[in-house]
Amino acid sequence: MDEIIGFIRDSIMKYGYKGAVIGISGGIDSAVVGKLAVEALGKEKIFGLLMPERDSSRDTIRDSKLVAKFLGIDFKVKNISSALRAIGTYKLQPPAFLIPQTIKEKYVKHKWEELSSDPFLDDLCNEGNEEFRRGLAYYRSKHRVRMISLYLEAEKRGYAVLGTTNKTELLCGLYVKWGDDSSDVEPIRHLFKTEVIELAGQLQIPNKIIEKPPSPDLIPGVTDENVFGVTIDDLDESLRRIEGGEVLDPHDTKSMRVLRILESARYRELRNLAIPRKH
Repeated sequence: MDEIIGFIRDSIMKYGYKGAVIGISGGIDSAVVGKLAVEALGKEKIFGLLMPERDSSRDTIRDSKLVAKFLGIDFKVKNISSALRAIGTYKLQPPAFLIPQTIKEKYVKHKWEELSSDPFLDDLCNEGNEEFRRGLAYYRSKHRVRMISLYLEAEKRGYAVLGTTNKTELLCGLYVKWGDDSSDVEPIRHLFKTEVIELAGQLQIPNKIIEKPPSPDLIPGVTDENVFGVTIDDLDESLRRIEGGEVLDPHDTKSMRVLRILESARYRELRNLAIPRKH
């Protein structure tokens, strides 16, 4: 913990930032990064940005405000629906204003499973039918508009943007190019998700935030474990074993799933690089 706090403080000082902006999602990752940043820089140098949109649940907004108030930082709620509407995001999916959140979540989860036999792997490899690809464009644009909003707030203050990607997400490709992979400082990218959860307890993050199922948030009703197709505990255990040089049993169902994710994630990593023209 102290090393991460020192890393944040040193990074901000070394590159001449006056403070840091963080997107508060109501999830455990942003809560942990926010608390570490407060310990490193003081709450007066941290600004939180809450970015709900048309599909955000009321629970997400409430949880985000809970985190911001727990941190004791200045924050702003900036609804990004108008920006998403302006660039055509909402034209890709029907409006759902009058549909109860529980019904909406069930519908989205059903659609997620109906359009592909393996949505996450198709996502990683940019595959799937036309309707599935529209869904990818739909949710990815939300990440990118949030990134633009974060940098708008950061740059007018001379602040850095703090990233909240953890090692599990990084290795497995659970991020969006030019979205949540874009930041100035990444304090928890070396920590597996289970380590972030453990750290959250040490930092006394509110139990409601620690205990809620991790979720991409921008796809209503879909949790991280739905996406991965394996529990976070099993996923992290396999990733640690691979990191330690162990060869996973390709005949074990869980191991085979993890290996397929990693193979597809490497494909995403390569596609994230700009393709230069060769002379």
